[in-house]
Amino acid sequence: MDRKKSIVKHIPNFITSLNMICGILSIVLMIEGMIIPALYLILLAAVFDFLDGFSARIFNAYSDIGKQLDSLADIISFGLVPALLMFNYIKYSFLMHQPGFAIETATWHEIVFLFSPLLIAVTSGFRLARFNIDPGQTYTFSGLPTPANAILIASVGLVIFSPDHPENLRQFILNPYLLLVSTLVLSYLLVSRIPMFSLKFRDYRFRNNITRYVFLFISLVLLIILKVIAIPAIIIAYILISVTGWIAGQGVEWLSKLRS
Repeated sequence: MDRKKSIVKHIPNFITSLNMICGILSIVLMIEGMIIPALYLILLAAVFDFLDGFSARIFNAYSDIGKQLDSLADIISFGLVPALLMFNYIKYSFLMHQPGFAIETATWHEIVFLFSPLLIAVTSGFRLARFNIDPGQTYTFSGLPTPANAILIASVGLVIFSPDHPENLRQFILNPYLLLVSTLVLSYLLVSRIPMFSLKFRDYRFRNNITRYVFLFISLVLLIILKVIAIPAIIIAYILISVTGWIAGQGVEWLSKLRS
């Protein structure tokens, strides 16, 4: 029995290691120019990230090592890899508009565009470090969770590099200015204090989980209508719902202070 318990307590860490392996393999595939498999590996890493926490709750197998290992895996899969993906998107957008583009001959503003995704890696590190020392982020997150950010960036790549989607949509996404603004906005959201809801339920009563149920309904509708394109749309909806709720809360707080 003791041996069985000893094995079970390592299951979450094993799943976390699979998350880390997915991130490392994704980097290797990107270096080899195999972008689409690298994108799928990040989505798989997000699945493992969910499963390690789920298994830790099921088996009551929490540990300080597991907590640190989880963050180390996340900084690779959901910090470094999204930054490299965004770098590739911006580089690809320059190549699309300038077929002879090369980093060696890039202008200073092109260099700024290219290396702006470093912010994603750095802010993801800050986000994960803050999460580790804040025990209150269970049912509400402070700032954009790194897995959500990584899923958004990876799923956008599926739209860019898949021949099944309209060319005008691809060209819209591959606007270097849009990619730069997206990089800055996502980097800000990662380190912001904006509360973003978690999908963990205290109970299943509708009144106590209106936001979660509305989000899940919107997600289902988007998946049915848009299929793969729905994935980035769902993450954007998640961000918009969270930010709108935060703004509304700030407005109510301001009015109550004004009346008093």
